[in-house]
Amino acid sequence: MKAFDTQTLSLVEAASAYAALGSEQRLALLRHLTRAGEPGMTIGALGQATGIAGANLTHHLKILTQAGLIKQVKQGRSVICAAADYATFKRLNDFLMAECCADLPEGHNHG
Repeated sequence: MKAFDTQTLSLVEAASAYAALGSEQRLALLRHLTRAGEPGMTIGALGQATGIAGANLTHHLKILTQAGLIKQVKQGRSVICAAADYATFKRLNDFLMAECCADLPEGHNHG
């Protein structure tokens, strides 16, 4: 899975990001980080909050980071913080909504 930098996502980039969310553990991690807001959480606090530890936590955070869904801040040799990447969330939402109701006949509203 590859992170993306553009404002508009390709189908491949969106699929990669959504694939990263295909794990209950990764989705739980992302929900905790979203709740934490912009400051994010330390990796230790995130592991404690979710019950995911060690190699599993590292593995899931790597996938979320590569997909562009979270950001990690390194200090020296340690990762001290992870935070949800809200710009990526917006691009994913925009990707899904870009053609919302485009095939509806004229005069029909969507709700």
